[in-house]
Amino acid sequence: MSAAVDIPAGREQDAQDAAVIEIHNPDDGQLVGTVPMATRTEVGAALDKARQVQREWAREAPAARGEMLRAAAAALREQVDSLAALNEAETGKPRSEAVEGVLAGAGTLEQYAELGPVHRGKSLRGEFSATDLMVPEPRGVAVALTPWNDPVAVSCGLIGAALVSGNTVIHKPSERAPYTGAVLGRVIAGVHPEGVLQTLDGDGSVGAMLTSDDRVDVIAHVGSTATGRAIAASAARTGAKTLLENGGNDPLVVDADVDPEWAAEQAALGSFANSGQICVAVERIYVHRAVAEPFLDALVRQAEDRKLAPLVDVRHRDQVHEHVVDAIEQGATVHTGGNVPNGPGAHYPATVLSGVEPGMRVLSEETFGPIAPVRVVEDFDQGLAEAAEGRYGLAATVLTGSMAHAQRAWRELPVGTVKVNAVFGGAPGGAAEPHGESGNGFGFGPELLDELTQTKVVHIEPPPDLPR
Repeated sequence: MSAAVDIPAGREQDAQDAAVIEIHNPDDGQLVGTVPMATRTEVGAALDKARQVQREWAREAPAARGEMLRAAAAALREQVDSLAALNEAETGKPRSEAVEGVLAGAGTLEQYAELGPVHRGKSLRGEFSATDLMVPEPRGVAVALTPWNDPVAVSCGLIGAALVSGNTVIHKPSERAPYTGAVLGRVIAGVHPEGVLQTLDGDGSVGAMLTSDDRVDVIAHVGSTATGRAIAASAARTGAKTLLENGGNDPLVVDADVDPEWAAEQAALGSFANSGQICVAVERIYVHRAVAEPFLDALVRQAEDRKLAPLVDVRHRDQVHEHVVDAIEQGATVHTGGNVPNGPGAHYPATVLSGVEPGMRVLSEETFGPIAPVRVVEDFDQGLAEAAEGRYGLAATVLTGSMAHAQRAWRELPVGTVKVNAVFGGAPGGAAEPHGESGNGFGFGPELLDELTQTKVVHIEPPPDLPR
């Protein structure tokens, strides 16, 4: 696509006075624009403003805060086309998927508009003459650090839950999607009191300024494990609460009793959707030897039939290719793909590998690209055991016709989400807590409201000189 999109007014101003981020269209390499990064002074001013207005915002009735989120959702739907165009230009996300992400974000705001006012505390049963309560209260100033691969939907979840709970929010979108983040921030902030939501642009250095400041009460981050660890270290010093969804290396186990054609369709969907740039993408595949040959043949056909959108940028494309090269050098076989195309942009083909071994990076690390590494196992026990290995614990999928195997899988896999016979899907309002190095805390659903509030216990009884 052309790099020509409607750039939000005001994003270019003062770029000469600050470090800037250059955004290139990953499809053709053309410059989309340059965005000035927030300075330390601007970060400090935003934190001061957030603290200044938070107490008054917390006094707003939850129902009123919910009405503002509904208004934000309506405004977001009106901006769906412009937001989707910006998202596509910045990250290469296909326009139709970008539209779905915006609509999902609007739906999430509406969900928290409903959930916020009914977020309950508890009454306790103490003495007859006393009242004992457990009351949820906002934590204070929340910092939301959000990713580029689904920049609207993920951001709306964290921002919506934080705002409806009475927190003020400073949002730093990914430096790979600052224009999308800027428009999103303006839409939501436009229906809220000044200072309740602020958006700051920048790379990891700006994120580090925010997360190391003791004026921040809660940090919600979706991104890499390395960044998550740095945030956790900072929060340990400042005392901020952290919610971290970090990297993943999600396995897919294919049992002997499933249709290999159908299993290959599921594997292709999990590995190649959004060019593999999904937090819960399939990153490693363990297939029973009994169906391995037809499964692999079908998976190769699936890969060759797919025309993928580019990866987010050349830097990321090079990291993906490094994992493939590492596997090839250690003896893996490339069935299709595995090469860097000629020409501009950050394109990479759907790639299928076999003969992969546990020590290879495509099995041990998060690749986050359109790579399907296939490891043949002798039986379900081996597949499940190897799928359970590793330092990450985001999600896993098992394709099986055996109820016994399905039961074992969801009980034994040390991950936050287990999916049986579908790589994607789930009921509305669901929440998952990452395991291992994939993070901590609930990042979705009603449970996110619990994470973004803290409980105060209240005990009330009359003074001793009054009748009881």
